[in-house]
Amino acid sequence: MLIDTHCHIHDADYPLDITETISRARLADVQQLICVGTDQNNSKLAVELASKNDDLYAAVGVHPHEAKGGWDEIVNLLNSQNQLIIAVGEIGLDYHYNHSPHDVQIQALKAQIELALKYDLPIIFHVREAFDDFWPVFDSYSSAGQRIRGVLHSFTDSAENLAAGLKRGLYIGVNGYSTFVRDESQKAMFNSIPLSKILLETDAPYLTPAPFRGKVNEPAFVRNVAEHLSNIRQIPYDEVAKITSENARALFKI
Repeated sequence: MLIDTHCHIHDADYPLDITETISRARLADVQQLICVGTDQNNSKLAVELASKNDDLYAAVGVHPHEAKGGWDEIVNLLNSQNQLIIAVGEIGLDYHYNHSPHDVQIQALKAQIELALKYDLPIIFHVREAFDDFWPVFDSYSSAGQRIRGVLHSFTDSAENLAAGLKRGLYIGVNGYSTFVRDESQKAMFNSIPLSKILLETDAPYLTPAPFRGKVNEPAFVRNVAEHLSNIRQIPYDEVAKITSENARALFKI
């Protein structure tokens, strides 16, 4: 069994039929999916889709791009104590596009980390070109004796930041990008991630893996990420599926 730990098939503009998408995932042995929110309304859509389908779960949060829009509805969703909400995310810092000011992004990150700690939920982090500001925020909670559990979603950064994340006990989200990356240093970085710390994800509809480049990404394709990992590391596919699924269940309690 495989688990897609990060997809956006609940998005209002997701271009594929949802029922058929979920059916194809089941046929590919992708039995559990986590729909990850990116803003307040999108998080509500994630919860709604999860409530209509077995083995679908939701993460609720405001992406750094949308941080200037606030996060009050995330508080309301968490207050509902819906058992299908199994994480806070995706939250973090993104200095590549700067759709929200840096100070607003940091404020939103801190507020949502505190919500995750309050409700004892893991966090799905999105960090892009912003680790210099991210680690001090993260460490400020650890130094106060609070333990953050989470994953660095769609990690494509340096070996140094990989080591920093692993040192802090974080899981690493690996998706289709790993199947077509050309940079040799990034290939080496991906190959160095301990299997015990990898979560498989698609980020559907984005980052479609080889050999389906050019098509809309979907949860069924997480199988291709697992197969690529098996081939590159010369590890039996069943072992990759087993360990990465165990990792997902350990973090998200699903």
